[in-house]
Amino acid sequence: MQHSHSQSYEPMQSNDYHQLPATEKQLKYARFLSQKTGIVMPRETQQDSRSLYDWIEAQKSVRPSVGQFDNYPSSKQVQFAERIARYKRSEVPHECFRDKGLMSRWIDCNK
Repeated sequence: MQHSHSQSYEPMQSNDYHQLPATEKQLKYARFLSQKTGIVMPRETQQDSRSLYDWIEAQKSVRPSVGQFDNYPSSKQVQFAERIARYKRSEVPHECFRDKGLMSRWIDCNK
């Protein structure tokens, strides 16, 4: 049996069977990152798990845009500080409500 060498070779086409669809958990996390960073997630990125994974990894290092209230303490910090203040029968200094670093230090010094 001889093989004919006159056959033309076509480039191998990609088999998509190895591409897994993106999981709902991946999509949820990617949407969270997109909202946090302000970067729109490309539609083609959402098609398969690997592309979405690569996009997520790239976005993890992106610093979120700075908002007006980013330096404010969290509601949990405020609640905790107010509970400490009530217990100690004192008040949380007003400047602590505008700076999460100050609030954190006040809590550390008063708990």
